[in-house]
Amino acid sequence: MSFQVAGEAYDRFMGRYSRPLAGQLADWLEVADGQRALDVGCGPGALTHELVARLGAEHVAAIDPSEPFVEACRTRHPGVDVRSGGAEALPYDDDAFDVSAACLVVHFMQDPVGGLAEMARVTRPGGWVGATVWDLAGNRAPMWPVWEAMTEVQPDHRGEGHLQGGSRGDLARILAAAGLGDVEERELSVTVTHPSFDEWWEPYLHGVGPIGEALAALGVDGRERLAAAGRERLGAGPFDVTAVAYGARARA
Repeated sequence: MSFQVAGEAYDRFMGRYSRPLAGQLADWLEVADGQRALDVGCGPGALTHELVARLGAEHVAAIDPSEPFVEACRTRHPGVDVRSGGAEALPYDDDAFDVSAACLVVHFMQDPVGGLAEMARVTRPGGWVGATVWDLAGNRAPMWPVWEAMTEVQPDHRGEGHLQGGSRGDLARILAAAGLGDVEERELSVTVTHPSFDEWWEPYLHGVGPIGEALAALGVDGRERLAAAGRERLGAGPFDVTAVAYGARARA
């Protein structure tokens, strides 16, 4: 999955959920002053922002394969070492960080076990390696109202439930397969209040991620039918959408 979209488009689409989730992940990974941290699959920088606030820019590194995201993260966080690259071949020395994290990234890695093993390699022994993925199989991601409406418009669409890491226990199994110890998993919940249906719906029209590609493929008529189905479920607004992610952490 390629994210060759502007950072602002991703922010409107997912940032409203990923920012509070990033704070919960940083808390759970016990990010504290004096540490050096790595954000893998940083996107425009939701978790990077959280790490900078706690550690200072000079103690944070970030990496992402999307050039628009790298540029956005670099612009927003001066002083952070932001690089272009994938999780499976991290350009850092062994034991370079006290903690490494991948927030909403593992399900898009080409090789999740390899990516988490690389994160463990660059994390000092005993440091936390952590990750989050929305509960995709259980249809509890922020996109759940859209995927639910999709069952009416395109019943044969496979959605995102098959992606790695998006089922209960998946992240823990991937971390264990990557050779990490003391693996723990928990649920992390985020609730966002949307003032109107249009404010909620508009970000889905920018082609971001699997759901954006699915909407683009529907054509104008299909998108209008999908919007009508979504509006019937959610109403005109305001309304709350609650999303649940699986979080997992382990010791390098």
